[in-house]
Amino acid sequence: MSFFVMALIMTCAACLLGLRFILAGGSVLREWGIEATTGALVVSRRIGVIYLGIALMFFLGRTAAPSDLRSAVCLVMGGGIALLACLGFFEFGARRASAGILRSVVAEAVLAAGFVWVWWGGR
Repeated sequence: MSFFVMALIMTCAACLLGLRFILAGGSVLREWGIEATTGALVVSRRIGVIYLGIALMFFLGRTAAPSDLRSAVCLVMGGGIALLACLGFFEFGARRASAGILRSVVAEAVLAAGFVWVWWGGR
């Protein structure tokens, strides 16, 4: 898999997540078995904006040539997304989130593996 393809996948995924968190954050929280309080929805919308920023970063950088910076982006995103997957699994295990979060955990694990794969292939 190339960085270009991974960047486009991340652009699409981050756009969808960002818009979902901004426009329908309550549905995400309910899917995870979390009460959609006012505070949780404020945080949800703010996370949505961060996801849209990540989507824009990957869209604009999709044609970046191999470099130390591109490698760092792949490692940071792979590691960060892997931590999100671990955190989701931990919250499920602690019974603070329902089984609905496991769908997110699987998607995050696949994205993390994709970024590590691209980094490994570009070394």
